[in-house]
Amino acid sequence: MNRYPPLKSLLFLDAAMRSSSFSLAAEELCVTPGAVGQQIQKLEEWLGLSLFVRQVRQVVPTAEGIAYWKRIQPALAQIADASRGIRNRRSRSVCLSMPPSFAACWFTRRMAGFLTSHPDIELHVNSTAALVDFERDAVDLAIRYFDGRDPALDATLLYPDEARVYCRPDYAATLGLRAPADLERATLLDTTLHPHWRLWLLRFAGIDEVRFEAIARVLFDQGLMAIEAAKQGQGVVMSSPVLVAEDVRHGRLIEPFGQCLPLASGYYVVHHRRLAIRPATLAMKDWLIAESRAGI
Repeated sequence: MNRYPPLKSLLFLDAAMRSSSFSLAAEELCVTPGAVGQQIQKLEEWLGLSLFVRQVRQVVPTAEGIAYWKRIQPALAQIADASRGIRNRRSRSVCLSMPPSFAACWFTRRMAGFLTSHPDIELHVNSTAALVDFERDAVDLAIRYFDGRDPALDATLLYPDEARVYCRPDYAATLGLRAPADLERATLLDTTLHPHWRLWLLRFAGIDEVRFEAIARVLFDQGLMAIEAAKQGQGVVMSSPVLVAEDVRHGRLIEPFGQCLPLASGYYVVHHRRLAIRPATLAMKDWLIAESRAGI
């Protein structure tokens, strides 16, 4: 037997352990969840032990799997750090990671501006919901949705967040949505990013638990899908203003009510506090901050 395990499988194991999900690992690695499962199984066969327990719609790391991962993780980090050091010395590229919704709704329509003003920088965009580990991942800069508190990160706020309500103009007209209490007649498009309907309706419409449970709702695991459903007239979505600004400007969505729910989280540009930031990365960071100061 080869004294080394299948090395490619170790990268898949690392991604799956960090996310506790084959689907999120697949998204990070740009492969299918099935490919992740095959690589993990290949490693399990080589080791002769189970690294994950497969359950319905989820995988759970075994105690042996976690122990093995913790043993190999420092070595993977060393490889990544050495490789990143060489790449950083020889390249004017910047790898930027951000949530898919932010990438689609905010970054892509501004990206050309950065490339025009910095034609010598090669930009790599990684659109993923997985959290970046700057000591291990080949990522220079990230936009993260959180409360801004992490002692390992240098975090600069781009946009504070608040929960606001949006729908199509004809949807609001058809249902007569003039006050928050009118939402009892609507379909609420709920998301995992903004699961605040219960609190919003209690605060602004006085709708209690019993009345809330009677309102029609659809739950989406991706904010983009919920926003698209609202644009198709399927209901009312709760979203960050930054994610729907373009749709509001073009009249595809309106905000039928003025009430908003301030949130503790926001969109921050982050990088590792102790790792040196290259000029190309600093240029991207400064550009992101300047764009955010210009509004949404």
